[in-house]
Amino acid sequence: MRTQRLWIGLLGLALSGLATGSPGETALKLPPFQKVTLANGLTLMMMEQHEVPIVSFAVLMRAAATTDPAGQEGLAAITAGLLTRGTQNRTADQIATELDFVGGSLDFEAADDFTAGSGEFLKKDLAVGLDLLADVLRQPAFPEAEFAKLVAQRIDGLKQEKDEPLAVLPKYFNAALYGDHPYARSAEGDEQSLAKLRRTDVVEFYQGRYGPAATTIAVVGDFVMVDLERELRARFDPWPRGPASRAPSPPEPAPCRGRRLLLVNKPDATQTYFEIGNVGVSRRNPDRVGINLVNTVFGGRFTSLLNDALRVSSGLTYGARSSFDRRVVAGPFALSSYTPNATTVRAVDLALEVLQRLHDQGLSPDQLASAKAYLKGQFPPRIETTDQLAARLAQLDFDGLDQREVDDYFAKVEALTLEDTRRIIRQYFPRDNLVFVLVGKADEIRDGIRKYAPQWTERDVSQVGYR
Repeated sequence: MRTQRLWIGLLGLALSGLATGSPGETALKLPPFQKVTLANGLTLMMMEQHEVPIVSFAVLMRAAATTDPAGQEGLAAITAGLLTRGTQNRTADQIATELDFVGGSLDFEAADDFTAGSGEFLKKDLAVGLDLLADVLRQPAFPEAEFAKLVAQRIDGLKQEKDEPLAVLPKYFNAALYGDHPYARSAEGDEQSLAKLRRTDVVEFYQGRYGPAATTIAVVGDFVMVDLERELRARFDPWPRGPASRAPSPPEPAPCRGRRLLLVNKPDATQTYFEIGNVGVSRRNPDRVGINLVNTVFGGRFTSLLNDALRVSSGLTYGARSSFDRRVVAGPFALSSYTPNATTVRAVDLALEVLQRLHDQGLSPDQLASAKAYLKGQFPPRIETTDQLAARLAQLDFDGLDQREVDDYFAKVEALTLEDTRRIIRQYFPRDNLVFVLVGKADEIRDGIRKYAPQWTERDVSQVGYR
């Protein structure tokens, strides 16, 4: 059910709590919400939005893929995928039928730092949505047949994924960048680790990592707060606290020193896909707003320096970008693009030249002003809809942050100076210590790319896993 998208324009106008201030100076405020912690440790976050008759759920559980036991990578992902495939009260078909009948949605997936769930129902079907949410969280059955089916599907998907360099490039990059750190492992696992899993592993993971004290449920939409809290308590107060709590954070990763390169040979490739970068920053980094601004200019929008150089001016690619994947601890920073085999070296050289120019020249006053306007223009549409607001509330709670992330955002953007950006460039945009990962036809690009790093590794895309 995606009827909510029809209401985006209306909802954006109607969220009067979001925009305040004079016509020339608009501030952003997160609408009021309530946070409640039940006796069993479950965190509930509720925000009323009555403009559209829809209720959205966002669930975050401290069941992180980084806590998968060694050799069982993908266990958190399989566990999440099985939540809606059968409970002690409903079969997978019954769950699917109930969702289809009311046009609702309920999905879960595991990521490096957490398992996330999302759901959406019409107001009139809120009771159905709450019943299903409580059932799949509290009483999953993990049927053997569904377990075997999902594992087989995921293994087939991973094999097919190797035909899509753009899909697997970040996995190879993380493996090369993080080494023995948990972030080096793919949250989805690989063909070998998934094949080793047994249903009992899923049951043990659920019992150890799932539970109310490890869970945040955010609900945003057309309801009355006191009524919703009563309905939530009726369904979740009986959930036994159990052993699960906030999963331990991974250790802080060590950035790469020097340069190293991984070449992934895909013999039939006509283009080379590459990522270049290092360990970046966490979600709580105090410079996060300034980093976003500098990255907007460098590689975060269509008119960025990277995209202008590699696509607009030279025609070497259809797109080039850079990003900071902020996580519980420092996630990866990478610039990435793709180009025909014959222009691989030229494209990589040009990307490095743009990075060097960022350091040498910094941002101009016009670029600073443009990036500020861009960030302030892009931010409000990300918290317009009920599902976006629910996800924002759950993420803020998970990160240990509060509404000031929204309320103070415009002021933090506007306060940034050219001197701030110069410091941020020096501190967070590496130019000498870099990891290079290229997926392409090795015989055509190997000799040209040797110059980028003294430490060299090569593997074939057909090999199991990513490292």
